Formats: sequence, C-alpha cells, structure tokens
Amino acid sequence: MHSESDTSRKALARLAGEPHRRYNPLIDDWILVSTGRTRRPWLGAEEPEPEPAAVAYDPDCYLCPGNVRANGNVNPDYQATYVFTNDFSALRPDTSIAEFDDGLLRAVGEQGSCRVVCFSPRHDLTLGRMTPEAVRRVVDVWAEQTAELGARYHWVQVFENRGEAMGASNPHPHGQIWAGTALPGEGAREDASQCRHLAATGRRLLLEYVDHESGGPRVIVETAEWLVVVPFWAAWPFETLVIPKRPAARLDELDPEARDDLAGVLHRLIGRYDGLFRRPFPYSMGWHQAPFGEGSTEAWQVHAHFYPPLLRASVRKFMVGYELLAETQRDLTAEDAAGRLRAVVLDAAPTTAGVPATVVLEGGAARAGGPAHAGGTARAGGPARAGGTARAGAPVELAGSGDVAGSGDVVAPAEVAGSAEVVGPAEAAPRPRS
Repeated sequence: MHSESDTSRKALARLAGEPHRRYNPLIDDWILVSTGRTRRPWLGAEEPEPEPAAVAYDPDCYLCPGNVRANGNVNPDYQATYVFTNDFSALRPDTSIAEFDDGLLRAVGEQGSCRVVCFSPRHDLTLGRMTPEAVRRVVDVWAEQTAELGARYHWVQVFENRGEAMGASNPHPHGQIWAGTALPGEGAREDASQCRHLAATGRRLLLEYVDHESGGPRVIVETAEWLVVVPFWAAWPFETLVIPKRPAARLDELDPEARDDLAGVLHRLIGRYDGLFRRPFPYSMGWHQAPFGEGSTEAWQVHAHFYPPLLRASVRKFMVGYELLAETQRDLTAEDAAGRLRAVVLDAAPTTAGVPATVVLEGGAARAGGPAHAGGTARAGGPARAGGTARAGAPVELAGSGDVAGSGDVVAPAEVAGSAEVVGPAEAAPRPRS
C-alpha cells in the first residue's frame, strides 16, 4: 500500500513547483525536474499526425502473411503471432569473438541474434486493439523466446518501437527481440542496483517499490497481479513502469494468472496513451529481466519500461543540450503526468482509425473528434476548468498544475482518479487476399 507520510507529501508538494532533482534507484542516477517549462513558446519542429493503417491486409507490406520480404523470403500464411530471424540483424550468431586491445582503445566481437515478432496477421491492429487472447499469445511468445535465447545468450532484450516517431520501419504491429553475449550498459546498471539493494535490505528493489507506490498518486493501472506507475524518477513526459506484484525474475517465470492479467493491463495502458492526445501514441517499450548465466536471479524483478516522446499532441520532448551533456531533465512532475493518464476514460468500441471513439476526461469536457464508430456514444463531461469552457484551438489550462498544454491537446486535472476501460477487440474481420 502507498506509504508516503503526510510530512513526505508536504515536502514533495513544496518541491513540486520549483526546480528539483529526483533520484532513480534502479540505475543509481538523478534527473532534473523543471515544472512550468511547458508554458514556454514553441516555434520548433512538430510531429505530424500519424496515419493509422486502414487495411487488414496490405499486399505491399513485407510483414503481412504470404508476402515476400526484402530478402526474397516468403512469409507463411500465419494466423497468430509469428517470429522470424531479422533479415537485417544487428547481431549474428557466427560473428568473430576476436578482441582488440591497444591501451585506451578496445574492441571485442559480439555474437547474438535478432528476431522480429509479428504480433498479429492483421496489418491494421496494435497491441492496444488486439483481443486479450491475442495479446496473451504475444506474452507467451515473449516468454518462450526469452527461455530459448537465454539458453545461449547472456542478455535477452524484448522491445517494441511504435510509430514513425520512434523509428518503426513498418506500421504492421510488430516488436523485436535482440539477444547478445554481453551485458549492456543499462542492464548492468539495473543489475548492480538491484543486487546492492537486496544485499542491504534483503528485499527485491522493485517489489519494495510496488509496496510503496500501490494506491498512490503515480499509479495508472493497478490489479491484483500488476502495477503500472509513472515512476517517481521518470525521464520522459509520460513514461511508465510495468511491474508484476509477485516475484518473477524473467518473463518465462510469470505464471498463467500473471500472463492473463498482463494482457488486460497492456490493453488499458496503451488505450490510455492513445486517448491522451486522441492519436496513436508513439513509444519505445521493452522488458528488462535477469541476465542469463551462472549468477543468482534473486535480486531481479522483471519489468517493462514505456518511453513515449510526446510532451504535447504534436510536440515531442527532445533529449538534447543539457540532457546530453549534463543530466536528464523533464518538464512536468510524475504526479501531474500520472493524473492526466488516469483521467482518460476510453469508450469500449475502437474507431476505424485505431483510437477511442470517445475520450472523456473525468472532470473535463470531451473534445469533439467526430462521430463514434461501431455504436460508440459520447458521454457528457463537465467544463474543462472551473468557470470556463475549453475553446477549439485555444490552450487548455490544467487545474492545479499551472502548465499550459499546446493547442489541440487533450489534458486533464493532475489528481483525478479513474478506472481504465479496455479497448474493444477488433480481430474478427477477415483478411482480404489478392
């Protein structure tokens, strides 16, 4: 359960409106939080509105069933999650392991494997719009691939880059799994921090964090099995951390109940992301799990990081300048970001565009977005702020935060709690073939 004392809450509230630093115990690092910077004028680059895939099957897509890939291989007519070795792998199992050492200059060959995971045969779906059963199959494949690759490699990295803004080369719903013989820098930092914490306290760091955050102001989704939270030390504007509540060092250690629940949790989290700005939300997400090898896994708790870049509907957070040269800086508090995500409530029916038919902000008016599809209906909300109504094309003021979101953003008060609803499935339509 949430364990912040009144004294701690008051101390954090005093800091929240001023520049301050927050500690990340998972990688032993600090970030700078500078609230109010979202009010600054913006004349820089803006992200274009993404165009969701509109067809269930694209004959020109090299990931759709039955199509020819770039290297000439032909995909099978797969009907569920499909895995194949990346045609342009960054790591290969037959790489030389020769070493080079010339004082300060060192290099060593790295063997590994890179695989592509097509989540669905449907070209127009995302994890957030697949049925829970189909998402559960993806979870099972992640676990199966983790165990298989872990038998040979030290580190197994499961991840998804969603959207052109995150470098996705194809809109077909897919992720990747890279496995290598070395422990990469981020994994090494998390490994060291979790091992130190276990040695000092006798507890897994992330399970202690779950106990601290449960029921608190940074929680987005919480079930009997999982906690989704905007971490206290979040770097990206709407970053989240997904943690199982029971001990599990790797994905293949999750039992059937945890896997079933995870499918619904991912539905709800991605649905809230897509509903926040009423557009498909780009992100990089990935699972961190215990390294394979001879070491103990007792300190590790498997977890997923979601790193979305958007600060406003069309403005991304740039990690440049101070962030590259000194330390990470963010423009709104984790508590404010969590409140905005919690306040998004999704209609049960998805639109043909792949985002909710109706987005209702609890305590705020729903922004006009066209008619609801598939029987979806708009539900009445209240005014966007006390004593006023949000106008089309005007900035929307955030109650309690002092920040102003960009024109066209969907925003919500920082501390409105609400339950997420699962985006309805869209798997039944047949796939046309040429």
